[in-house]
Amino acid sequence: MTIESFPGSSGYIDAGVDKKITYFSNTYVLGLTVVAGIGGLLFGYDTGVISGALLYIRDEFEAVDQSSFLQETIVSMALVGAMIGAAAGGWINDAYGRKRATLSADVVFALGSFVMAGAPDPYVLIFGRFLVGLGVGVASVTAPMYIAEAAPSEIRGGLVSTNVLMITGGQFLSYLVNLGFTE
Repeated sequence: MTIESFPGSSGYIDAGVDKKITYFSNTYVLGLTVVAGIGGLLFGYDTGVISGALLYIRDEFEAVDQSSFLQETIVSMALVGAMIGAAAGGWINDAYGRKRATLSADVVFALGSFVMAGAPDPYVLIFGRFLVGLGVGVASVTAPMYIAEAAPSEIRGGLVSTNVLMITGGQFLSYLVNLGFTE
């Protein structure tokens, strides 16, 4: 039986005993999937790590310790940025292509990380969280699309779901980091 007999298949691959396609048969596509999925890993990590980091932020900035509004804003600003970045991500992908959209998302994310690292007050920290959110928002739209376009149709679903796996993996990693920093 050949792949041509299955609806929705590309018809290019013979599913005979000798030529069965697997997730590991094309290392280039697998590597591309993992690299593109790093955007998902960053998204998960960034949303999870703030729960542990907020304890230290409250120690660093007295205004944050005294204001639940500032605490809530610091936590939620990355998600606000992610919503805006995801909403604009489709347009950015169409206008500039997947590679440039990914690179621009990476630059915005890195810029936001530097802003947060050097934040002299909570308002600059909030701006940095917003920038990071913009970056992960664009990446959350771009990564699954890029993976889907590069993957063979026979394994496309499994490879695209790698992005979701990376998001939850990033959340898990952030909780391990938070655990490492607990007293």
